[in-house]
Amino acid sequence: TWTQVASGLMTSECLKNFLHLTLSMEHFKDKYLSFSAVDRSGITWELDEALASQCGYSITYSSRTSIVFRASALSCHSHLEKDVFTLTIQIKVSHASDMKNATTHLKSASCPYGPWSPRELVCETNYMEVSVQRDVLQTEKDIILNEPEDWILPYPEAKEGEASVWQIVFHQPEEKRALLVSDAWRAGYGLNTTETRILLRVPYNTAQIQLVKAQGITFSAVRSSTFYKQQWMILMVDTALACPVDGVNYINKTIIWTVPKYSQALCAGATGFKDVLVEAGVNLRKLSAEEMAFRKYVLSNDLNTITMKIPIGAEGGSYKTSVSSGKHGTIYSINLFLEHQWEDNKWGLTKYTIIKEIETPFEQAELAVTNNSNLSARLMNVTVGMFLLDVELVNLTIEGTAVTVPEATQHGYLTYEIQYPNGSKIYVIQVSFDAPGIKKEYVTDDTREYTLNFTLKFIILPTSDTFAVPIVTVSAVKDAVLPSARGYCDEDDFHLIVTHGNVDQNWLPFISDQLLMPEIAQKYNYSLNDNGTHLTISVPFLSSLVDYKDIHISGVMASLHLTLKDGITLANKKDFSISCRFPPSELIQCLPNGTVVITAIKLVRLADLDTSLLVLRDKQCKPSLVTKKTATFKFNVNTCGTSRKFNSRSITYENDVLYFRPGNDIPVYQLKFICVYTIKHSAEVKYENKKNFPSSIKPGFGSLDLSLKLFKEKSYSEPYRELEYPVVKYLREALYFEVELLQPADPRLELNLEDCWATNSRSQDSLPQWPIFINGCENSEDSYKTVSHEVNYSHRVKFPQHFKRFEVTVFTFVQGTTLLQM
Repeated sequence: TWTQVASGLMTSECLKNFLHLTLSMEHFKDKYLSFSAVDRSGITWELDEALASQCGYSITYSSRTSIVFRASALSCHSHLEKDVFTLTIQIKVSHASDMKNATTHLKSASCPYGPWSPRELVCETNYMEVSVQRDVLQTEKDIILNEPEDWILPYPEAKEGEASVWQIVFHQPEEKRALLVSDAWRAGYGLNTTETRILLRVPYNTAQIQLVKAQGITFSAVRSSTFYKQQWMILMVDTALACPVDGVNYINKTIIWTVPKYSQALCAGATGFKDVLVEAGVNLRKLSAEEMAFRKYVLSNDLNTITMKIPIGAEGGSYKTSVSSGKHGTIYSINLFLEHQWEDNKWGLTKYTIIKEIETPFEQAELAVTNNSNLSARLMNVTVGMFLLDVELVNLTIEGTAVTVPEATQHGYLTYEIQYPNGSKIYVIQVSFDAPGIKKEYVTDDTREYTLNFTLKFIILPTSDTFAVPIVTVSAVKDAVLPSARGYCDEDDFHLIVTHGNVDQNWLPFISDQLLMPEIAQKYNYSLNDNGTHLTISVPFLSSLVDYKDIHISGVMASLHLTLKDGITLANKKDFSISCRFPPSELIQCLPNGTVVITAIKLVRLADLDTSLLVLRDKQCKPSLVTKKTATFKFNVNTCGTSRKFNSRSITYENDVLYFRPGNDIPVYQLKFICVYTIKHSAEVKYENKKNFPSSIKPGFGSLDLSLKLFKEKSYSEPYRELEYPVVKYLREALYFEVELLQPADPRLELNLEDCWATNSRSQDSLPQWPIFINGCENSEDSYKTVSHEVNYSHRVKFPQHFKRFEVTVFTFVQGTTLLQM
């Protein structure tokens, strides 16, 4: 697509001996551009970096708002006629880097320039240029031989060559080298001639450049002589060039630019120097003395140097954002020019123009991060800045994932920018307290801390450099709701109900440093249930998780302490406690057959007590079951040193559970227990003499509620759960069964197994069958006989006579030679 340049797209100016095009970045943002020069034949020459410096063009970003294209009056493709030069530039604009579907803009401009000085020198940012009037050239017999040996190299070729064939001789410290125009062009040099002038253009990266010093300032210099043959004349032009490459210092927030006058590289063989003009400005625009004073610029012209002093930050320059080692900062940039005209006895008038782009050293900028939380709206308002306008936010990293600004809005992170008249701006990020990535932490009684942790990534235009700003900000909000609890006890258990708050989502329940988990609740004989709003815990009175404070005839004082701990640090967060007095009957059973089952408990005040060392009066009587906090004894009233007392109605048996520390005969623990059996009972009844019938026992019928369980180990501590069936076992492995009489719960009843058999299906009447118990006895025909196990009193077994336990070895049914699946 071809278009003429639209109004506002670009502007053109004639400044000094340059065509100055300014393109508005507003129209070219996020687009790719290419520049081409159009010659008089209509052929376009795309300008890459090398061709631009060889042909007299420069392209720079003067600020974040504009691109500047400069063309020399004697550029390769300009047409000079009567001191007016004309140039046509083609600009292509595309959204793609390969410039597909590009829009093409043409811009033609003409600039007057004159009068020309006999010698004009230009120091551009990417090349050096010298042009000399042709009417100062001398014939062969009249030449003043500053370098007489230069004629030795070109003379033979010039004598034999065609008219208008140029040759250039470069002076190096170790040698002199002659190049034809075509060779010089291929080497990157620009040569041109008009009706009145001869031009040499040298990019700063060419091979023949030398670095020389003048008054401590480094110059990029080329010493050369250019030859031209016309009819019978051989013409030679001194085309020496030198441009300062340093001379800039920064002192007390001031730029000091020093340029030596009359350097030897430019003024060889000349004397009688006289200054004609010294002027300076910004962006090729001359500043008057009044304008300089207003901007606090200082221009001084001394005997040997010209010096400019510019306050950093002064009008005419601009700040731009930069990055160094990943850190964000600023650089002050200003595009100065200096023009020095002088007369000497060799050249007459020389015009020397220097364009100097100066950038101050990187200065890191401190960013302010402010959190202005709106607690009532539960919003964090984070402000980050200040930034220059050449910075744009491109993405946010939330919980390790980078998202674009529009995507961040979907995550609850709303971002916007606020610009200020002074050319700065801030970014505001608004986040809900409940947005993802916000960490909530309980800190005090009623306060939670909301921590926002994310990273902002910025891009700098037009360089596309990037930098990141990590943001961590904390808001304290008085909205904490702590968990609360209520508890109660029944005859056998503690019950604790915890109501969750809004701070304990990651807290863990502990009792006696034991983490409560559903997976092990059955193993430790407690129940645990959490429905999201309430945590319910039930713990038996005789549990290792319970603390026992004292034992009294009125009961046993026991406590259950629940601690909620941080799920990461395990720091204590909240404690709950419940204490109850349980009847002492929980600790003793006096069975009708004279068997006594007594459970001794470890008291809190005896922390070092070892329950396995508890004994009865007869120290040979030791506990049959030991836990961390209990010891259970089972014995007959006529053993273990038990004493007895009689009265008219009952017989009383007494014994003590004792604990002795090593080497001490005085017990530190003594639990007395008593069993009272009634031996006589009188009752008043009516008596009537009737015929006495012989006494007889009649069998009775009723329902029994039984359970059959399969256990994992011989200890009978953990049965298989329903979800673990079917249980996989190998031949000859042991199976541990337990039969329990559930109802009636009469302690006078005793459970006996009459007949038990196995089938290979769920039906008890299916065939084949194999007997395990026959008439209450193990099957004598079994190669691996059934083994019966004794049942002792425990916290789960209240009445051992209501249980039967036996062990069966895994077998399989065989029909002929075929194994039947069980």
